[in-house]
Amino acid sequence: MQSTSNLALLIPDSLTKFAYQAFQDGKKAFGVAHKTISDSLTDLALPDKRDRTQPLSPETLLKLQNQSKQLEETDWKDSQAGVYPSQVLFDNPWQDFFRYYPEVWLDMPKIWSRIQAKEYQAFDSKIDREGYPSYYLQNFHYQTDGYLSDLSANLYDLQVEILFNGSADAMRRRILKPLKEGLQAFTDVLPQQTRILDVACGTGRTLRMIRAAFDKAKLFGTDLSPAYLRKANQLLSEIPGELPQLLQANGEDLPYLDNYFHGVSSVFLFHELPPNARQAIIEECFRVLQPGGTFVICDSMQEVDAPDFQVMMSNFPVLFHEPYYRSYTTDNIEERLEKAGFTNVKIENHFVSKYWVATKPAV
Repeated sequence: MQSTSNLALLIPDSLTKFAYQAFQDGKKAFGVAHKTISDSLTDLALPDKRDRTQPLSPETLLKLQNQSKQLEETDWKDSQAGVYPSQVLFDNPWQDFFRYYPEVWLDMPKIWSRIQAKEYQAFDSKIDREGYPSYYLQNFHYQTDGYLSDLSANLYDLQVEILFNGSADAMRRRILKPLKEGLQAFTDVLPQQTRILDVACGTGRTLRMIRAAFDKAKLFGTDLSPAYLRKANQLLSEIPGELPQLLQANGEDLPYLDNYFHGVSSVFLFHELPPNARQAIIEECFRVLQPGGTFVICDSMQEVDAPDFQVMMSNFPVLFHEPYYRSYTTDNIEERLEKAGFTNVKIENHFVSKYWVATKPAV
């Protein structure tokens, strides 16, 4: 019951694309319906919050719809090209959805209360906050207990899918093709000897997709949150293949040897970091990556990419507590990668996400 990934195995090839489009359309409709109702309730509870944001124009909304369709088309083509199995397109945590979706609604009054009181670093007294960098101790997205509670870990993937109208997984999967292409540099390395690290792995959603694309590779994940690592261990233990090795660690000080990994990824992390931490994590990823290895970053689009979406980017840190987002949208990540020593930096954009693919020079 955990996922619909086996559904694709039962559908004839000629119907798989139609099924995928219907699946995505259903997730979009659900996300829009949820946000329409929750936004209306939030407007009643916090009537002046909307005064700090601007509505999106019909032209912007149409462009978003078109880019969402382009993302789905790319997602479909990559599955057909063998980057990952087509059943991955249907993977969805239904068990968590039915169990935790009511909690999303029950948590909303707590969120409104914190917004009203301007409490952005509020944590339950039972949560141990020692040893974390100060920038991490935030109620990102206004989440109860930030990233440090089991409730937050249980709700996170569901909340992100709603935020992106069902497109979060499709955006995550865009790291898989450049990873596969980059790892072709290691022709003398057997698949089961390939090592891939996901920095800030959270609940393991990205690692789950990496496992589908690299069924024999040794996978590793780090995250600062013990609660999210517990959730990742639970979700990753449900799929075939060797269980990824998960460690609680700060990306600024990775507990691995130099030149250890063939590939490194990081998804939806950099917009939640202050500038100095972004640079430190990039340098650590360079250190642990083997010469010739590939580093892939997936995160939000930036101002330089999407002038038509300036209003949406300005609204985002207001609607969701994101204290470092504005500095991220103007940061030159390519320059940071090159400063660390990376070369051949390539940039892609898909829907509202941006990707940097960089190589550590071979010796």
